[in-house]
Amino acid sequence: MEKNTYTMLLLVAFVGMLLMLSTHGSAEQHVVGGKQGWDESTDFDSWASGQTFKVGDTLVFKYSPLHNVAELGSESEYKNCDVGSATNSMSDGNSVVKLTKAGTRYFACGTPGHCDQGMKVKITTVSASSDSSPTSSSSSKTPTSTSTSTSGAICVSGSFVFAAVFMVLMNMLC
Repeated sequence: MEKNTYTMLLLVAFVGMLLMLSTHGSAEQHVVGGKQGWDESTDFDSWASGQTFKVGDTLVFKYSPLHNVAELGSESEYKNCDVGSATNSMSDGNSVVKLTKAGTRYFACGTPGHCDQGMKVKITTVSASSDSSPTSSSSSKTPTSTSTSTSGAICVSGSFVFAAVFMVLMNMLC
């Protein structure tokens, strides 16, 4: 009878862990500019207004060697396209930025003239528990968005680990 009690406790613990994993908040991966990516032809204000950026999400800048990504330190630098004092510069063509705290961050292309032509984006990140979306733009264009949830992969891999541990423990008890 004691063996059945341990088995039942393990089963309850296993189901509890699966439930915790399935309700885990989902971090999203936002491809900046959607399908067009980090490119001069993208309306970044419209794209960003259609997104909700949360702490834990990532931005992915996909771009050709003609471009780069400069993170700017202030709204003034962003408005004036002052890329010379960038806090971070990336040029690998597939740059990933993790959104680690709530607030506003500013990005621009450092290629001469590109920022002035609109190749810049302001990202407002909200806390992960917030359901509010950023203020929408007055632009009438429909935003193009590509966001991928990564929570499914976390749940599958986490579920697999717990299933393996559960099976090992069950074999030990039987």
